[in-house]
Amino acid sequence: MLNETDILPDGLLEADATDLLELLGSPTLIHLQGKRPEPLFISTLLHGNETTGFYAIQQLLRDNQNKALPRSVSIFIGNVEAAAAGQRRLEHQPDYNRIWPGTHHDDCAETDMMRTVSNIMYKRNPFASIDIHNNTGLNPHYACVNILNSHCIQLAGMFGSTVVYFTSPRGVQSAAFSDFCPAVVLECGQSGQADGVSHSTRYLQAVLNTEKLHSEHPVHLRLFHTDARVTVPEIYSLGSYDGADIRLNQELENMNFDQLGTGSVFATVKADSDARLVVTNESNENVTDEFFEVEDSKIVLRKNATLSMFTTNEKAIRQDCLCYLMEQIHIG
Repeated sequence: MLNETDILPDGLLEADATDLLELLGSPTLIHLQGKRPEPLFISTLLHGNETTGFYAIQQLLRDNQNKALPRSVSIFIGNVEAAAAGQRRLEHQPDYNRIWPGTHHDDCAETDMMRTVSNIMYKRNPFASIDIHNNTGLNPHYACVNILNSHCIQLAGMFGSTVVYFTSPRGVQSAAFSDFCPAVVLECGQSGQADGVSHSTRYLQAVLNTEKLHSEHPVHLRLFHTDARVTVPEIYSLGSYDGADIRLNQELENMNFDQLGTGSVFATVKADSDARLVVTNESNENVTDEFFEVEDSKIVLRKNATLSMFTTNEKAIRQDCLCYLMEQIHIG
């Protein structure tokens, strides 16, 4: 299932993300030699419709053509089948960013592949790991970390002033690699936006040129901790049409990374329906009653929370979640 090569595949720098299934055939791990031997690991297309990372890698490699890379690079190109279809994942597939070591997902060929990639990279002693994603909803660019050590925080702070710390869901690439190197996730806005590609490319070049990470925490950060994940149970219909069990507050998509106050309306429910949103914490415990209550057929917040990744895209909601709820934290 996994291709591994030390040679840049012909045509990769000119390809569209939808061409990669034909070009590569399957997920591919590419090792390129640079001046410093400890490689920078870059992961892209774990979700097939999140293309910014792939185009940023293309631009990075074009910018460094005909000269030695400042540092060795290992590039993992993930779900090429879903990329060919322009989908996050295909219906028969697991989520490629929920099946890395530490996952609760049942073993399958894909979990074995991610374990293999992790083992290969562990032996190569990577300098850092960067996993590049897009959001479905409207969000600023931000970085995420899974542990609050200084090297991870510095790596995240190099991308921007907004950083999110999370430990759930399990099985994400960045958490697996955090066991043996500094690791971050980049969230680069929506796919297809040029500023996401240019921002990511500049960041990758900066990390490539970084000799070592330091122990001081950046002072300019807004650091958030993800407290909870909000999902919509499959048994309830969802939409903006009359008769839907749950009708989302569409305005919230413009309020990601804003703090919402007590009483903020998330959705309305059909009259006489028992439809509810479900909230789980980092331990996967149901904490819905801590965050939401129903008043006059409206689902409202019971306490202040900062919103992230809220989307009204039903397919994205069903395959992942509606949003996350966060609190701002401070570290010394």
